[in-house]
Amino acid sequence: MGINKDGEELYVIDPATGTRTSAIDDRLAQDVASLVDEFETTETSRWVKLDPTGAPFVPVPIYYDNRPLGEFNSLMDSEEFENFEGLSIGEMLHRGLLVAMNGHGSPSADFRTGHIPYIKVSDIRAGQVNINPTNRVPRIVAERFWKGEESGLKAYDLITPIRTSKNIGEFAVIMPGQEQVVLTKEMLILRAGKEAPFDNFYLLWALTLKAVRRQWERIVFMQTNREDVGSRYLEITLPVPPSRAAADAYSKAFRDYYLGIEKLRGSFLEYLSTDDRHHVFMSTVEVDEPETEEGGPEEPSD
Repeated sequence: MGINKDGEELYVIDPATGTRTSAIDDRLAQDVASLVDEFETTETSRWVKLDPTGAPFVPVPIYYDNRPLGEFNSLMDSEEFENFEGLSIGEMLHRGLLVAMNGHGSPSADFRTGHIPYIKVSDIRAGQVNINPTNRVPRIVAERFWKGEESGLKAYDLITPIRTSKNIGEFAVIMPGQEQVVLTKEMLILRAGKEAPFDNFYLLWALTLKAVRRQWERIVFMQTNREDVGSRYLEITLPVPPSRAAADAYSKAFRDYYLGIEKLRGSFLEYLSTDDRHHVFMSTVEVDEPETEEGGPEEPSD
């Protein structure tokens, strides 16, 4: 039976029956039983060779499963990727091909009463950042988390949750006008670096490849609801194009989609600016108002 820190019973939904249950979904115990008793692998465990000779085998967590990298290598061996180079995010950062940042922090709920949107992991869906107009903080609080007057974000930056969510590895795009937000600290922000032969649209194209997305399953191997990839995201491997022309050709559909959205969005906002009878919250902030609230200490709260 699951018990929380206050001694209360914790209930979950049994996917087989659709009813609440206090039974613990112990994936680790199931993995061990499958490996040891039945000699069968699972989605989160496998057998690997202890040494190159092939014997004996030892049971290990999914992190040591090389199948996701095998899928990526097979993709890179195809004729379509003949001139591409496979590099990890860590290698790309070292070469200046990528810029990476973490989220700003997690303001506690009592400070979410201002005008700067606070973006939680649940707001990242289907390639979009869904700004919740009821979940905002005062500018003085935002600047405390930004450590300055600006968020450090740029239009078309890519962000993904890296903890506390099943959408880890699902990237969304910061659209123009959404730059000045407070991102919960369990976020990873990526953008193309100065040395990159590609832009953010190609980067999104690469990150959404199935052979790339599959790798996130390997580096997230905790079974709690506080999954954390730590620095293991640096191991995610991407295809790097031979030229900017190749990158633009491959990512054209992504570029057209997001630039098309922005064009329509701009036209809509222009209409709203000429007709004050509507209230539609689409950009980062509305008209700033004086704020006097004092921000408090950072507290993990999502």
